[in-house]
Amino acid sequence: MNTRIGQLRHRLTIEEAVKTDDEGGGATLVWNTVDDLWGAVEALSGKESVEADRLSGRATYNVTIRYRDDLTPSMRFRRDSEIYEILSVLDEDGRRRFLTCKCKRRD
Repeated sequence: MNTRIGQLRHRLTIEEAVKTDDEGGGATLVWNTVDDLWGAVEALSGKESVEADRLSGRATYNVTIRYRDDLTPSMRFRRDSEIYEILSVLDEDGRRRFLTCKCKRRD
């Protein structure tokens, strides 16, 4: 995808998982906001399957953002109520201008 800055029209939030201790001696996973930014969200494919006796949907997306060096697959994007789990992070053209992230979204 040859990205232009005007294509980054979706408002996204980058979130990072943090474990916090609970009162029972365990830990709870909490998602903290890292940054709010603009990106391009492009649907690639989708499918439905039966999981745990219910119909479940899964879709894959490319999310393109401006280059940053702190983004990892352990993070995720949020757009309103939609959550995109990051599977991979690639420098689109090797020039540190844009990152393309392969993501999945479940219902």
